[in-house]
Parts: sequence; C-alpha cells; structure tokens
Amino acid sequence: MSIILGIDPGSRITGYGIIRSLAGRCEYLGSGCIRTSGDVLAPKLKQIYDGVSEVILQFRPDLFAIEQVFMARNPDSALKLGQARGAAIVAAVNAGLDVAEYSARQVKQSVVGTGAADKEQVQHMVRQLLKLPGNPQADAADALAVALCHTHTMQSLIRMAGRGSTVQGVVRGRLR
Repeated sequence: MSIILGIDPGSRITGYGIIRSLAGRCEYLGSGCIRTSGDVLAPKLKQIYDGVSEVILQFRPDLFAIEQVFMARNPDSALKLGQARGAAIVAAVNAGLDVAEYSARQVKQSVVGTGAADKEQVQHMVRQLLKLPGNPQADAADALAVALCHTHTMQSLIRMAGRGSTVQGVVRGRLR
C-alpha cells in the first residue's frame, strides 16, 4: 500500500491530490488547492512551500509526484512555474520523499489515453477512475491525475521487475 501526493504546480494556484494505491486499485483520500496571495513572488513561494508541507504532515504520503514545467509562450510564466515547482519539491525533499516528475503529456496519456486531452477530459477520467461524486476543481484534478500517472507508472515497472518487487523498491532503484 502506498499513499501518493500529486502536485500540479502554479504560482497562483497549486493543486494537490492524495490517493492510496493498493494492489493496482486507487482510492481517493483528498485534494484541493493552495492559493497564493500578493504580487511579490518570494512570499508566494513560501506560501506554496508551507501549503505543501502542511499537506505532507496531514496525509503522510510515501511517494511524491509533480508535473514538469512546459515551455509556454511566455518565458516569464515558465520561470515562475519553475520556481513554484521548486518550492513544492523542497517541501517534499525536506520531508524525506523521493520526487518523481512527469510531463503533462505523460499524465494525460496515462489517465485519459491521449497526450492531447483537454482539462475537461482529465477531470472526467479522474472522476471515473476514483469514483468521485463530482468533478474536482481543475487544478486539483490535474494533481490527482499526476498521482494516478505515478501509480500507473510504478505498477508497470513492478510488472516488468517481477512480482516480488514493491513500489518503494522500484522507486528507489529507478531514481538511483
């Protein structure tokens, strides 16, 4: 059994999603958004760090997965996104968690079946896969999709490594 924290980073809204994976089945534990305030980046990064740290303390995840930065049209936005990712990653590393990173395309492919899926398709599939009563907020759904992608990836690696393997064993071997 593993508890996975997925993060969809953003300088204004950072989504988080927590799932439990047991024998290939996923269970929803929680999700939400860390909303930053103000116009100055440094305090916003602290808010992200503090928010992710709080989620880690509350749910005690075993695994941490985060979406990679994609190069948008605006380089300044990509830099801010990278800094928001950094704040979340530092919170995870300070808590002793290994960090797995996935591109948006990998996440969409894993959850929806196509790397070109839109936000509504991701929300719908997250709702279906986790048997939720309604669609989660878009950023929280994206974070849950990151966690699901990590679970699917780890299950595939376990199948390839052999039945006696564990998620933690595969993660540690994969990251070295």
